[in-house]
Amino acid sequence: MEFAYIPSPSRGVVDLGPIPLRGYAFCIIIGVFVAVWLGNKRWVARGGQPGTVADISVWAVPFGLVGGRLYHVITDYQLYFGDGRDWVDAFKIWEGGLGIWGAIAFGAVGAWIGCRRRGIPLPAWADALAPGIAFAQAIGRWGNWFNQELYGRETDVPWALKITSSDDGRVPGTYHPTFLYESLWCVGVALLVIWADRRFKLGHGRAFALYVASYCVGRFWIEYMRVDDAHEFLGLRLNNWTALLVFLLAVVYLVLSARLRPGREEIVEPVPGGGASSSDEGEAEGKPSDALSKAGAEKAGLGKAGSDGGAGSAAKD
Repeated sequence: MEFAYIPSPSRGVVDLGPIPLRGYAFCIIIGVFVAVWLGNKRWVARGGQPGTVADISVWAVPFGLVGGRLYHVITDYQLYFGDGRDWVDAFKIWEGGLGIWGAIAFGAVGAWIGCRRRGIPLPAWADALAPGIAFAQAIGRWGNWFNQELYGRETDVPWALKITSSDDGRVPGTYHPTFLYESLWCVGVALLVIWADRRFKLGHGRAFALYVASYCVGRFWIEYMRVDDAHEFLGLRLNNWTALLVFLLAVVYLVLSARLRPGREEIVEPVPGGGASSSDEGEAEGKPSDALSKAGAEKAGLGKAGSDGGAGSAAKD
């Protein structure tokens, strides 16, 4: 007998007049806005210019969506190109199906283009965005709840997810809400990156690498719980192998980057009209101000001495 469970929405879309509002797309859009908002705050705090994160995101987000969809379609090609399938469905991104691995990889390419156009180091921009991306993933996972997809094994725990039947072959029952597990894990990853960045002043892409490594740890065990069809190799799902490989690459980058480029970038963005923004704005702005103040004081002292006929001032001139 079921005493408690998480209900699933009866529909994944709400019709607002002639406009369908799809829960999956809505979650993705909210996640993007949160990532850009938080990334902008972190970028400005490091000495960057307001609006830069949004400008570069114009490149990164479309690339990320395309990459995420490509990864999903390629790794689950049987859903679109198998017998009785319609290949046109591969373009229906609003129905769900984005691979985070492809989204991050292609999004990085788009971000690189945007950063190059602005003369900004990509690693610094990625560090600013890292926790925001994790929060965006946490929000985006709720799109799977709307679509009743990507759940885990059957269970009777109080927080089990109630799945209803459909034409897609879902078997009614209560299952582990892996979407919720990953959402909560991503929130933890974001908080970890924010704390570690403040504590250790991570730079040169290390905050982003920490996000990648910690996300992969959670994704590995959550992926292992899922029951949806997936390609397997040596007893592990494809995404398990991907998580393991990406985790190792992220850890290697963390170690090598800390040895080769310790510390954090002092300059993160060129300032229009000359100069550059500094990650330590107080120091960068304080030194020129102190120098100008000193020069002004000396000038004032020279003028006073000259008017008084001071010999020392005349000699300095």
